[in-house]
Amino acid sequence: MIDTLRQIWRARDLRNNILFVIAMLAIFRVLAHIPLPGIDQANLKAFFASNQLLGFINLFSGGGLENFSIVALGVAPYITASIIFQLLAMVVPRLEELSKEGEYGRQKINNYTRWSTVPLGILNAVGLITILRQSSRSGVAILPANMDILTYAAIVLAMTAGTMMLMWIGELITERKVGNGISLLIFAGIVAGLPSTLRNTWILLWSPSAGIDTKQVFELALFALIAVVTIYGVVYITEAQRNVPVSYAKRIRGNRMYGGVDTHLPLRVNQAGVIPIIFAISILMFPPLIAQFFAGASTPWIASSALAVSRTFQNQTFYAIFYFMLVFIFTYFYTAVIFQPMQIAENLQKQGGFIPGIRPGVPTANYLNYIINRILFAGALFLGIIAVLPLVIQRFSGVTTLAIGGTSLLIVVSVVIETVQQIQAQLVMRDYEGL
Repeated sequence: MIDTLRQIWRARDLRNNILFVIAMLAIFRVLAHIPLPGIDQANLKAFFASNQLLGFINLFSGGGLENFSIVALGVAPYITASIIFQLLAMVVPRLEELSKEGEYGRQKINNYTRWSTVPLGILNAVGLITILRQSSRSGVAILPANMDILTYAAIVLAMTAGTMMLMWIGELITERKVGNGISLLIFAGIVAGLPSTLRNTWILLWSPSAGIDTKQVFELALFALIAVVTIYGVVYITEAQRNVPVSYAKRIRGNRMYGGVDTHLPLRVNQAGVIPIIFAISILMFPPLIAQFFAGASTPWIASSALAVSRTFQNQTFYAIFYFMLVFIFTYFYTAVIFQPMQIAENLQKQGGFIPGIRPGVPTANYLNYIINRILFAGALFLGIIAVLPLVIQRFSGVTTLAIGGTSLLIVVSVVIETVQQIQAQLVMRDYEGL
């Protein structure tokens, strides 16, 4: 460990990249504590304690929503825009062609995603303000009762601008190749909220009059055990891979012989990493958010439908099943986006490589697709189970302070693994024999 840190510090460009990422995360945390004007912070925190949906949205804002800061929306609108365009790339011919045009096509789709983040940010800001206004009507005054149109527009504009700034910071971090910028922003928000989570858990376990509740301690210990098993499972599944044997034919060029070696093609069990979890939570947040926006509609059937949607997503059984299904589906979906068997088969054929017993070209692509679908089933099933397991444990244990702990833990572990792997890859690039 010490030697690795020394290698990182000696590599000037890698050291500067890591310091830059830390500086960007520090700026993000500062922005998360700059509140918008006119907000009653005490009533806002009380309202958050009673609303699980806003707790999940706060997860993506890195705690900025709980303070109603200028980055209150976090990166949720950008993630939603990314999901939309990845789905459209599979059904819209023009976008499908762009996705196959290499770096140029990716840049165009990224530009479309950035522009789409603006209206989605405005929609999310208006929805959140509407939710807080409805709470004000119910007796909990969070926003000013006499908010004029200019103040309203200024708050919406500030929240949207905060999201765009986080998107820009995330892309700057990604360019440094020491982790995914968006994932690291979410990671920083989760870690920053850890002290308050531990404090709330301690308050739940101990009271000045009764002392420590032994029953709650046992339940918390059970939850901690599940967390350790979850960490082990995430690391195991993330590192697990199927090695497909690959042979390279011998080729003679001049007086030298090339090829004639046997190696393997590693296929990871979980190719998608933490992205399915992020996608699933984004989809889970959207219907109840829209429903709360229309809950105060003057048309009776619209208001009743919105309330029905809100009640449905507050049902823990429905929520857990839907969450599991989304994680499972998005694991397959995102793997299909990033893993291209035909392209791998073509590259192997061009380099003179082949899988023993499989013909080059289309048969190789079909074989790789068959293998990845088989191993991905185990990865998607495991990922879905550990995603909903904390909700199940919470239902039986009653430790409500760790309601989002399982999802947070999953994201933190996966992001740490991904970041460490990228740093190690850069260290390997600098480790030449004889230097």
